Amino acid sequence: MPVPPAPPVLQPEIAAERFVLRPLRRSDAGLIALYAGDERVARMTTSIPHPLPPGTIEAFIARAGEADRQDEVWVLDASAHGGAEIMGLISLERLDRNQSEIGYWIAPPYWNTGHASEAVRALLEANPYGSATMFASVFQDNPASARVLTNSGFEYIGDAEAFSVARNATVPTWTYLRRMS
Repeated sequence: MPVPPAPPVLQPEIAAERFVLRPLRRSDAGLIALYAGDERVARMTTSIPHPLPPGTIEAFIARAGEADRQDEVWVLDASAHGGAEIMGLISLERLDRNQSEIGYWIAPPYWNTGHASEAVRALLEANPYGSATMFASVFQDNPASARVLTNSGFEYIGDAEAFSVARNATVPTWTYLRRMS
């Protein structure tokens, strides 16, 4: 007799001032695909391909709901505040030694609105893993994202490189660290 799959482990919703960070839903696939499929978004991430192959977002959402997932992913959802249902995504990956890594992207209509900074600050304040240290890195040609981190209390700790699927290239990065109190 087949064993039923384990129920998904629920992740917390995190309140911000203008929106809530909430878990992904299958119904989010269309808007996430619209925004993640934008080359300007994909090029600033390590993992979003461009063009976006069919089924990519549906598979991403399914992985985000698995009980043994490696990270937590939240949607920036302002629908309860009269705003858009999806303005971007933010994730937190658990690392060893009580550390985590934050990643995020914001949909182009919401660039330069402070939403990324607000999402990062909300996630830092919630610190759902109880991490002692948080890391983040950004491509060096994305100074706006670097400002989000420095404005949220991250300190620059060095240069590195990361592969960008959308660019099919290794890209120079800046790495940031924030010690949690």
